[in-house]
Amino acid sequence: MQISEETLKELEYQKVIDGILPFCHSERSREKVTLLRPLKKDKIRDSLYCVNEYLGSFLNKNFIPFKEYDDIETELKMLQIENFILEARSFHKIRSLSQLVNTLILHFEKFKEYFPTLHKHLSHIEYTKEIILLVNNVFNRFGEVKNDASSTLRNIREQLQVVRKTIQENFDKTVTHFAQTGVLDDIRESVLEDQRVLAVKSSLKKSVKGRVIGFSKTGSICFILPESVIQPNVRLLELLSQEKKELEKILFELTKKIQEYYPLLEKYQAYLHELDVIQAKARYADKLQAVLPEITDKPEIHLLDAYHPVLYLANKKEHKTTIPQTLALDENTRIICISGPNAGGKSITLKTAGLLQLMIQSGILIPVHPKSKIGFFNKILTDIGDNQSIENQLSTYSSRLKKMQQIIKQADHHTLLLIDEFGTGSDPELGGALAEAFLEYFYQKGSYGIITTHYTNIKLKIEELEYTRNASMLFNEKTLHPVYKLEVGQVGSSFTFEVAEKNKIPREIIQKAKEKIEKDKVNLDKTIVRLQQEKYQIERLKGDLNKQIDHSAEKSKELADTLNSYRQKLVNFQKLYDEETKLNQLGQKFEKYIDAYSGGKSKKDIIKEFTKALEQEKYKKTQLTETEKIQTKKQRNKVKSELKKEEIKEQLEETRAEEVRTTVGRAEQWMKEGKKVRIKGSSSSATIDKIEGETAFLNYGLFTTKISVYEIEKV
Repeated sequence: MQISEETLKELEYQKVIDGILPFCHSERSREKVTLLRPLKKDKIRDSLYCVNEYLGSFLNKNFIPFKEYDDIETELKMLQIENFILEARSFHKIRSLSQLVNTLILHFEKFKEYFPTLHKHLSHIEYTKEIILLVNNVFNRFGEVKNDASSTLRNIREQLQVVRKTIQENFDKTVTHFAQTGVLDDIRESVLEDQRVLAVKSSLKKSVKGRVIGFSKTGSICFILPESVIQPNVRLLELLSQEKKELEKILFELTKKIQEYYPLLEKYQAYLHELDVIQAKARYADKLQAVLPEITDKPEIHLLDAYHPVLYLANKKEHKTTIPQTLALDENTRIICISGPNAGGKSITLKTAGLLQLMIQSGILIPVHPKSKIGFFNKILTDIGDNQSIENQLSTYSSRLKKMQQIIKQADHHTLLLIDEFGTGSDPELGGALAEAFLEYFYQKGSYGIITTHYTNIKLKIEELEYTRNASMLFNEKTLHPVYKLEVGQVGSSFTFEVAEKNKIPREIIQKAKEKIEKDKVNLDKTIVRLQQEKYQIERLKGDLNKQIDHSAEKSKELADTLNSYRQKLVNFQKLYDEETKLNQLGQKFEKYIDAYSGGKSKKDIIKEFTKALEQEKYKKTQLTETEKIQTKKQRNKVKSELKKEEIKEQLEETRAEEVRTTVGRAEQWMKEGKKVRIKGSSSSATIDKIEGETAFLNYGLFTTKISVYEIEKV
């Protein structure tokens, strides 16, 4: 991605970096964050997914066991030096680092479904306990070399233990002996040069055999190493020297073994630095309440409820509210022109879009609604702020023209342009004309961009072009205060005279200013604003109408489905009716047989006729398959069930109608025009304007509404 340091500075990218730095555990990670810049396209998604997965671990039970660690940068350098011996502390750092990486490998393997990207980043790193075992074989948990690190060391330390015990016993006997003679001072003994010595009165020093080590400051006490411990002390020094050499030998051997794992340790170190940067980004995102929006491959921006990260955190610290912004750039709206009064939020809105784009392309989550959508741009080119330079003697306009020349060279269909105060710095008419030409050039190039302006001709040109839209920062004309809310689809007024009046500029001066320009020109800006507002309202009404059309289409489909359902029910009811009729006919036949038998007809003749009728019905039934019989039975039961429901429904409707008739009868006694009423469950009262059938029209003073008469009650 092509991005200049000047662009990073203008969009205050460094402030975001400064917000991430405190969360890093190591100095090397802080260096990596400091050097963080927008990534190549093929690395952006991977980086964002890692940060998002780590952020997700804060909200579930799979908290990642990553903690502060010691860099082994120095140790890695030393391992490359031949015959170098690492210190004990270095081995402890290497062991801790190996333990931490092993813990992470196991954790991400166990929860790889939750952390697929983070797990993938560890796939090239070997899990091994060998490094830890090598260090543990030499050092105990207190960081000291074990006695059994070698047989020689064990032997030396056993001898040291014997000699130290001898020195202690001999010295204790000597103290006891001389304490009874009065030769020792009240303190009796002291420690000099890491040795216990007798505190002998200087006047009696010849009474004690041994080596004089020193005197007190006053000279009244002479410190003597008694003769009984001199030889054991010599032996102690010899053994300590041997111990030191053996320790050096052990550590040298351990260093050589650790050197074999140099490539793996290098991977460990690099991975922890990478994970440290990821967790720092995640903690910054958590503080910022940032999320991962939908990522696309197209150059587009769809920001919903987007916050400027630096402003959000600053306001949060001071318990202030930050107003979010919503805007979109895509193939249908490539350029947005923001207008409105000064100090109304135009620049901060433009910077918000630019900074959030930089963050996403740097693998940093952003404070937006999760349903936001962001693509990638190959270039982000900016012209924000006053670039006047005393050193190079460039005026504001000259510097902006120079910057514009650089932008023109680089702009293409994968470029995001962010230009503040487009066209300012020169004669309004001439500068406006040139700015309009710039706008047309960028439009023809297919560039995407957000610009801010006060120029009327730019606002008008935006209206002419197909893939551009005006937008404005809302302004309360009554209070003369900015609302700091972006409204796309409207053009904004600069409210020059209104803002001047708010800032207590004398009215007579403002009036003279109005008189100095043509009346038509004074009203042009407001006329455009009014027309834009009307256009915006029409577009909203059009959108509402389209929604209603869609809703009507859905209703029509529902009605068609309902009609088809009723038709099918009618067919089923007809079948049931036919069956019931058939059964009725059979019943009538049976009744005829009974009447004939009662009338004296012979039983034999009746049975013969009845048997013939049975055979006919049997033949009809055998023509149906078993499946058809089952389906017919199910259908019959279903139709009967539906009929039952219809009967119950009719009974309920009749009961409800009776209740309504009773309610209306009671209501008619007090429900008249002009009566005070309220909606059931509400505390606000209204007056009845009129009643049409079962609908009452209520007047609340500022507005009227209609509601069913059954939903109101008297006050």
